[in-house]
Amino acid sequence: MNEETVNYAMQIILHAGDARDHIKKSLNYVSRFEFSDAEEEINKANEEIVKAHRVQTDAIQKEMQGEELTYSLLFTHAQDTLMTIYSEINIAKQILKISKQLDLRMTNIERR
Repeated sequence: MNEETVNYAMQIILHAGDARDHIKKSLNYVSRFEFSDAEEEINKANEEIVKAHRVQTDAIQKEMQGEELTYSLLFTHAQDTLMTIYSEINIAKQILKISKQLDLRMTNIERR
């Protein structure tokens, strides 16, 4: 495995891992009905996952331009991590949306 492939993989894993940390924080905020803080953490997670995706795209584009990247289990793991955390972001967005709706309905019930 060459150094460039390792570098790509590690950048993807680091950015995706940072995104996961933000999602965990977001879900903790959701559990306390602190929705603005939850949204802020989701936005930060999105920023990190975009960075990870750009690194992956750069690697793929280089290969498409004829640069040979060696197969790497580490790079495969990085791509798997990226996609998994991307799914976690999507699920967290839905949980936030559902929680906001439930909170709104509970607030309306209490007012009656």
